Amino acid sequence: MSNLALIFSLFIIFTTFIASSNAISQCNGPYKSLNDCDGQLICIRGKCNDDPDVGTSICGGGTSPSVPPSPPSTGSTPGILTLNDFSEGGDGGGPSECDEQYHDNNERVVALTTRWYAGGSMCGKLIHIRANNNGKSVTAKVVDECDTKDGCKNNVVDGSIAIWKALGLDTNLGRVPITWSTA
Repeated sequence: MSNLALIFSLFIIFTTFIASSNAISQCNGPYKSLNDCDGQLICIRGKCNDDPDVGTSICGGGTSPSVPPSPPSTGSTPGILTLNDFSEGGDGGGPSECDEQYHDNNERVVALTTRWYAGGSMCGKLIHIRANNNGKSVTAKVVDECDTKDGCKNNVVDGSIAIWKALGLDTNLGRVPITWSTA
């Protein structure tokens, strides 16, 4: 019985020490508040990120959401249009997440940044895209995620060449401000 009491006492001492120490967050550093990563702005999937547009998750306390929060689905959402080749062997990598297919460059398809892709809930949905510089619009189908953990910037609508052509945009620009909404 004395061994059990000793183990219990050590357990209490250990947990008291841990609770009173400078806690280490999922971000591998001390956190000062639930949204702080050792002076960084936010913690996403256990990694510190200094981009305030990525969205916040709890760092070092509670549970982190699997997908950063999506913006409101009403009205137009500002974003950046980038160029992606969804065809086999194109710069899009493997087949699209939504349908596990490659897509021809003549198809009006897009990949949405992680928070807008919302864990696949946007798959197959149509979105309306308007180029800010010339006002031209096009409708496109969401077929993929532009994954921020794989280097995609936040607030990106990664569009096929067909999207760029329909909007009358020069693909050499690489990044163009747009607004988008669900169609």
